[in-house]
Amino acid sequence: MNGHSAMSMLRFSTAGSVDDGKSTLIGRLLFDAKGIFEDQLAHVEEASRRRGFDRTELALLTDGLRAEREQGITIDVAYRYFATPKRKFIIADTPGHVQYTRNMVTGASTADVALVLVDARNGVVEQSRRHATLSTMLGIPELVVCVNKMDLVGWSRERFDEIVAEFSALAKKIGARGVRYVPISALHGDNVVQKSDKSPWYDGPALLEWLETVDVASRAATGPARFAVQWVIRPQSDSFHDYRAYAGQIASGTFAVGDEITVLPAGITTTITHIDLHTTAIERASAPLSVAIRLKHDVDISRGDLFVPTASPTQVGNELRARLCWMAQKTLTPRSTWALKHTTRWAKAIVTGLESKLDVATLDAVHEPPSFTLNDLGTITLKTSVPLAFDSYADNRTTGSFILVDEATNATVAAGMIEP
Repeated sequence: MNGHSAMSMLRFSTAGSVDDGKSTLIGRLLFDAKGIFEDQLAHVEEASRRRGFDRTELALLTDGLRAEREQGITIDVAYRYFATPKRKFIIADTPGHVQYTRNMVTGASTADVALVLVDARNGVVEQSRRHATLSTMLGIPELVVCVNKMDLVGWSRERFDEIVAEFSALAKKIGARGVRYVPISALHGDNVVQKSDKSPWYDGPALLEWLETVDVASRAATGPARFAVQWVIRPQSDSFHDYRAYAGQIASGTFAVGDEITVLPAGITTTITHIDLHTTAIERASAPLSVAIRLKHDVDISRGDLFVPTASPTQVGNELRARLCWMAQKTLTPRSTWALKHTTRWAKAIVTGLESKLDVATLDAVHEPPSFTLNDLGTITLKTSVPLAFDSYADNRTTGSFILVDEATNATVAAGMIEP
């Protein structure tokens, strides 16, 4: 394995209000890290000229749809890849418009770091609060507030400190921890890839320097072991009449040959005899590997069952309380029914109650609302048609999450995070 392939991967999302400069920031990172092809740069330079810019508009690097390039807005989530000598990166540039909050959830759901941009002139606005709240709800381990356009406020330390104080109060209210603040000018590259001499009062690293060194050792690999069965591999011929395995991806923790496990929700206990990685037998495997597991006993197991160490069980039940981001034009009301997908298991679910809805402007809870509409955030209760084996989202982002699907249209209508 060469050094390049051994580098760690960091996934990060960007979010902010309209015109806070998030696409420009990502364009700056891609440009300065030489993460774009010559033909891409040529297209962006041409689009910049058509729009009357006297410079290359780096924001256009991430606006993947032609309509976005022409309108100067971000609609969909744009994923980009780049690498430095120290680390590989996957970026999700998410929309800033309130009507695209659901897209922001999609882009941030797998992120290790969330970058929230704040315009130094405007301070913390409603979308800043919405994105910070969503990032915290989604359990993103690191939150970085990029105070952008510092050049337009004369690199004022006082203005930066005001925004830090305002956002810190917000972070405390929503339960965000370990928030980092960086003063930047994405347009000119100050404190983005290299430290700038325009902010001698800032003693932290440049943004990319921090992204290259932040510890993203997977919490999933060290937590309680969880494995959702995706596919039951049955004997295919007389030559393999004894081969029966259960394939899927390890959601968290480590499984080893000889481990005693419990198959949930049935509660059957057995022992791991083999772990196969492609065609190679291995003694142990950790998240996020996809493997096939063979067991000592021939038990009734199907897609959606969850393997857990007998000593570290999950909760099992058909009643859930969850935080929800509603992502559909159709309204959510009590007693409505949906298809629910949790890990690899599908179930029917009925909404038994709408506990509260978050007022993003004030961060106050509106109790027992009559309905949820597009982009609403809140807490609900559900009852499923079959028992599920689950953790709280705070303990496990995979086994603690689910989606709701409209069976009539097959559209995903909500993302849910299970509460303890």
